[in-house]
Amino acid sequence: MAVFVGDRAVVLGASVAGLLAARLLADAYRSVTLVDRDALTPSAGPRRTVPQGRHIHGLLARGQQVLEDLFPGLTKELAELGVPVRDFGTGLNWYFNGRMIRKAETGLTCVSAERPLLEARVRERVLALHNVTLVDRCDIIGLDAAPDRRRITGVRVQPSDGTTEQLLDADLVVDATGRGSRTPRWLHELGYPQVPEERVKIDLTYTTAEFAAPLPVDPIGDGIGLVCVAGPGRPRGATLVRLRDRYALSLYGLLGERPPTDPAGFLAYAKALPVPEIHAAVEHARMLTEPVSMHFPANVRHRYERMDRLPDGLLVMGDAACVFNPIYAQGMTVAATEAVVLRTHLERGLPPRPQDFFRDLAAAIDAPWDMAVGGDLGFPGVQGRRTLKVRMGNLYLPRLQAAAAHDGHLSTAFLRAAGLVDPPQALMRPVVVYRVLRRAGRH
Repeated sequence: MAVFVGDRAVVLGASVAGLLAARLLADAYRSVTLVDRDALTPSAGPRRTVPQGRHIHGLLARGQQVLEDLFPGLTKELAELGVPVRDFGTGLNWYFNGRMIRKAETGLTCVSAERPLLEARVRERVLALHNVTLVDRCDIIGLDAAPDRRRITGVRVQPSDGTTEQLLDADLVVDATGRGSRTPRWLHELGYPQVPEERVKIDLTYTTAEFAAPLPVDPIGDGIGLVCVAGPGRPRGATLVRLRDRYALSLYGLLGERPPTDPAGFLAYAKALPVPEIHAAVEHARMLTEPVSMHFPANVRHRYERMDRLPDGLLVMGDAACVFNPIYAQGMTVAATEAVVLRTHLERGLPPRPQDFFRDLAAAIDAPWDMAVGGDLGFPGVQGRRTLKVRMGNLYLPRLQAAAAHDGHLSTAFLRAAGLVDPPQALMRPVVVYRVLRRAGRH
């Protein structure tokens, strides 16, 4: 018989972070309620309140491992639907400074599923749990607290049909509402200090269009995609991927570079990239969708772990806690690693204590945050504090990537770190440093 740590949990937001939270809370609470503003039908189309859903999403290797652990057979199910599934090191062509790193088997799985499809399949599995209920088409009005404001006791919601505001009682509330999270404001209204925040402005715009299959010129073959990573001297990049029945190309630019949304301008931007295979692939391909853009102003991290006091019964996960530069494709995978943190706390057999949870959440976020922000600070126009670690990383990584063009062992080491399977420190292991320096010495 299950041993529960509480009666009712409410999760705000039914995107990937919220769904993973609900999946784990269902093992620890008698009932779990998911609340979302959208009408969440079984279809796999982009959601109104998730504008990034129309763009390419990456599920890094660690994210795939966690999802497969929580939802056994999910990878196989997606593959049977036609989703390309390949090795992270051989299924993708990775270009840095216009040079492709050597392909190498990593043993890590890359899943090329568009976000709406992946989210729909995970949502289907979560809602199949007997004690999980979805309340969609609801706006979240605010938190309900005990008279002394030391505990959150529920959430006030307003159905979109205009009916009466409702109070959802809860022993635990998890905010997974994304970058628009209002938890810092709600806490301030309850008398708590301002939540410390870190912000690194990058002024990123990415523009995506889809193309019919097959491509007249196909640089991907039976692989998954081609990734052209922007560098300090070239603040433009792109990702071309093969989906179930079509292709998608996302162009991006940092520091005010804006890929156009008109088809001719979109193709011209692709032609200016340092990897000519991208433009050749789409120049004569049939464009299925008009290019759509999204602006991403800054990396933002809310430092809940630095709060002197917090109310019991409230946690924050996903983009509501930390939002990253999307070109690194870390968002869904970091949400998965945060779910592992939540599971660890629930397995203690007690309701999660916010201070302890946020301390461990911060430890899980540190590595991807350092990688993303450190990479962004490699661009001279990005403002931020360049510590010795950041400066050393931005000197070392380009040398590693250049050496990986000839050394598959370095490709594997880099992709394991980029896939959040190994910590960044793994790139400083003596054998890795030796291979980088040996290759650099030859040139």
